[in-house]
Amino acid sequence: MKTAVIFLAAAILAQAQTPGELAAGYLRDLIRLDTSNPPGNETLVANYLKQVADREGIPAELAGSDPQRLNFIARLAGTGKQRPLLLMAHSDVVPVDRSQWTVDPFAAIEKGGYIYGRGAEDDKNLLAAELAAMVDLARRKVRLDRDIILLSESDEESGSSGAKWVIEHAFEKINAEFALNEFSYILPTASGVPVFQIQTAEKVPTRIRLTAHGTAGHGSLPRDDNPVYHLAQAIVRLTDAAQPVLLNATTRAYFREISRLPEYAWLAPLMPALENAATSSETAAQIQKREPELGAMLHLSISPTMLNAGVRINVIPNTAEAQMDARRLPGETSDEVFARLRKMVNDPAVSVEPFETGLQSGTEPSSLTTSLYRAMESVFKESDPRAMVVPFLMRATTDGAFLRAKGMAVYGVPIFRKDGEIRMHGNDERLAVENLRQGADLLEKIVLRVSAAKP
Repeated sequence: MKTAVIFLAAAILAQAQTPGELAAGYLRDLIRLDTSNPPGNETLVANYLKQVADREGIPAELAGSDPQRLNFIARLAGTGKQRPLLLMAHSDVVPVDRSQWTVDPFAAIEKGGYIYGRGAEDDKNLLAAELAAMVDLARRKVRLDRDIILLSESDEESGSSGAKWVIEHAFEKINAEFALNEFSYILPTASGVPVFQIQTAEKVPTRIRLTAHGTAGHGSLPRDDNPVYHLAQAIVRLTDAAQPVLLNATTRAYFREISRLPEYAWLAPLMPALENAATSSETAAQIQKREPELGAMLHLSISPTMLNAGVRINVIPNTAEAQMDARRLPGETSDEVFARLRKMVNDPAVSVEPFETGLQSGTEPSSLTTSLYRAMESVFKESDPRAMVVPFLMRATTDGAFLRAKGMAVYGVPIFRKDGEIRMHGNDERLAVENLRQGADLLEKIVLRVSAAKP
């Protein structure tokens, strides 16, 4: 009898948990599952999520071609009056150098109000919040006018076994009107106005291979056709070159809105010059110097990342190679970019080619008028009367780009505050427990606002 009472009390306590409390428990569990990519092993997370879904009576399945890298798909049924809402997050994390961490990166240690661990910021925090919302809605038997789908995908870096695989082989299981995904955050400002940055567009990975050709020889005799020299010159030309400015609906709205804030008032007088083709590059350079994050939203960005040349210090090699990480804007094609870069290098000894085949296509920004975008606006403004809600162009990329290419509106949902130094991909990655709890509660309010059945 006593045991039965204990179990009953535990069940009542579980039912009473808020989405934020649920998310905190789920995040600790998820961090403890090492899904470093490579190799991934995301099936560890998929199995965990399936166990949670089965326990809560939520229909769910695993999908994928690699048994070690499975995706998880769950669906909470609504009336079908409206098309589904997709909640998505990736289950893989980047590798760690344990020697640089002050805690075990896979122990989910909590100290000073923070949960530490790889994935705490990218992206198991969002996965935990999405799972919490789905579980809470199922427990409370909330009546919905649309299905809620949860997708935890593997292999976010390339998507070959994750979102890309699901789209190619099981799209009907995730087909939705719109989706919530990473990556964005609530930007605190000196004036106290929280800026909710809804990610509606992403830059497109456009990786470059530079190969310089010359004639091998002894290092004691300098040569005009030294490929290392030609490669170095090409790298400098590309990194120093002024790239054309390309604004879109997202960046125009973002710059216009944040220039109203006292700390960004300096932007307002620059906007006319930014729109003028004759002065846009010079103006973008001014912005880049003052605020690199803003500058990266305005044009193609290029960063040299890898070099390969030579076998000995006293031998001039036949070839030298560099790899560069470029990110183009959604309105540019890869053909346009590479044609421009070749003109900038202007050296017959150096070839400028894509590092990889099948480059991802750019997509138009997600609409600012969907019911989901409007729901986020209203929820964020209710959470803080001072809130500024703005569309945001991400300088990197997410697996949401694959869905945008299918015509689905995808939004990076800003439910977590930029809480001091961002440590994603870095050492001692962490997230404040209160930040997680508040974010999970915000997420459920958004889901309810856009999905709850109308009386």
